[in-house]
Amino acid sequence: MLLFAVALLALLTGSVGATPVSEETVHEVAAQLRCVVCQNLSVADSPSEMAAQMRAIVRERLEAGETPEQVREYFVARYGEWILLAPRRSGFNLLVWGFPLAAVAVGFVVVALLLRRWTRPRAAVAPPAVDSVMRERIQRELETE
Repeated sequence: MLLFAVALLALLTGSVGATPVSEETVHEVAAQLRCVVCQNLSVADSPSEMAAQMRAIVRERLEAGETPEQVREYFVARYGEWILLAPRRSGFNLLVWGFPLAAVAVGFVVVALLLRRWTRPRAAVAPPAVDSVMRERIQRELETE
């Protein structure tokens, strides 16, 4: 009887400390983490057993009162920066965010320069100078036709 009372008390105190967390919050945090098995899917979208376990860890940590940022940091500490689907915007990762923008800007500049070159009116080309001997020959050929 005493064992039953202690187990009931532990169950009640364990559930009192847990804060209910919405599925939407769990999904938002899990959507930012890469599945270790699938690697091209988020933990929220992956059907693997490992992803289900990771979602359960996310839920447990959020219910324990951790913030979504703390939960992400927990996974980064275990798996490294690779676990995040979107790299952080700091340090070396700025290249990942900045390179596509720079490539698009360079592409626009190249296209603008090419269009300008192709649509620019051409300068009138002066005909080559014709000496008197050549002029007489042209004249004779025109007269014979």
